Amino acid sequence: MDRKDVYDHLAKIYLDASSKTKRKKKQKDYPKVIRGLFVAGGLALLSLMLVFLLSVRKNRPQDSQIALIFAPEAVKINFNFDPAKKEIYSLNLNNLDFKRFKTLAFSVRKAQPQGNISLRVELSNSFKEKSEVYLRNIANKWQDYRINLSDFKGLSGWSSVSELAFIVEEWNASSKKGIVYVDNIRLLK
Repeated sequence: MDRKDVYDHLAKIYLDASSKTKRKKKQKDYPKVIRGLFVAGGLALLSLMLVFLLSVRKNRPQDSQIALIFAPEAVKINFNFDPAKKEIYSLNLNNLDFKRFKTLAFSVRKAQPQGNISLRVELSNSFKEKSEVYLRNIANKWQDYRINLSDFKGLSGWSSVSELAFIVEEWNASSKKGIVYVDNIRLLK
């Protein structure tokens, strides 16, 4: 055997040995990856089942909610009463049937701590009837409001409600400028 044969023989042994160890490592790591996927998938499935089970509880009023707005942020009503007399944020409800619901719920807060602000909440139906409810002294921290639909006296037809509006009026705000936030708008059965 000459040197070249010895080197070829050693290279062959070394390369074969290193490729076998690499294959063994891959075979050992591969089941760990699969196990990790099964564990992660199992945890995700378990959390989905938990959410589902919590959402199908019966006879709970908080479970019978329908969200009207899926927004990542609260609605911002930025008012400036220098030229304007009122600022409106309205939702087109596309003649939504309100007959099976009893309460309109939402959260409200103002940005500035000083001054009094009242908010007018107005519903309109497809018959051009309008009715409003006033919320007095909006606070500068989040407050959850629930208004019975029966408090909207001016509406006779609840089968096709066309619009929901939140209105800040000049005569109901002690300050000429400000911001009111509305969030988590929903109907309750």
